[in-house]
Amino acid sequence: MADLIAHLSLASVLGITCALFAPATHASDYVVMPAGKFTSVLPPVGPTQDRALAPPPVAVVSYRLREEPVTNAEFLVFVKAHPAWRRDRVARVFADASYLSHWQWVDALGSEAAADQPVTRVSWFAASAYCESEGARLPTWYEWEYAAAADATRADARSDSAWRNRILTWYSKPSNVPLATIGGVPNFYGIRDVPGLVWAWVDDAGSLLVASDSRDQDDPDKLEFCGAGALELRDRDNYAVLMRIALLSSLKAADTTANLGFRCAIPVSGNIQ
Repeated sequence: MADLIAHLSLASVLGITCALFAPATHASDYVVMPAGKFTSVLPPVGPTQDRALAPPPVAVVSYRLREEPVTNAEFLVFVKAHPAWRRDRVARVFADASYLSHWQWVDALGSEAAADQPVTRVSWFAASAYCESEGARLPTWYEWEYAAAADATRADARSDSAWRNRILTWYSKPSNVPLATIGGVPNFYGIRDVPGLVWAWVDDAGSLLVASDSRDQDDPDKLEFCGAGALELRDRDNYAVLMRIALLSSLKAADTTANLGFRCAIPVSGNIQ
């Protein structure tokens, strides 16, 4: 997390953080998510919590969540408006060498990146910059988990084995298969393609290391322990959700993958966290 804070400070020095960017035009609407409480798979926060007891519910204040993931077409508009985020110009501290590598050119998509597919191969920094250009931010883990718990008819479908199996079936698809386009069936809240289309960055991804393992000791092999982040999680049967945390726990903010995209969130006025 210290590295992430240092990188953010460096971004400010270089003057390419999105606070300097004008708002971008976007096609996706934001859906108001109602305030509520739910039981997270994350363990209770704080050393005084008795983890043998049922964890207290997490309170989520109302926020607005992007109805759909950000698409290649939308991110292309952003890159053209802010060329510091082109793959040939972005500093390696903000994105690895695979950043937007599936685009045919630095400012054109080509045949390997359909306009209405979710954008992938974007770093946490790039995703955060895009969201700020919409006057938004990445959702927190709790916000994402809260929205992703729903199916088409229920606010929380996580106890349904069929719901879990559908997500696990998606996980089993090879990563070299072209991504589907956005526009899936909306869930209970009206949110589409969460989960089931791409993995997703969250604002607090750097704080999801929830178990004590060799990564805390700056072990050079720390990336071999991407699954260890789930050791102390609640509801270990909910493997479909735990996989998300394991992935995010293994990544650095500059990393990109072929299946990792994002959507943005906007706090409701007065509820900025």
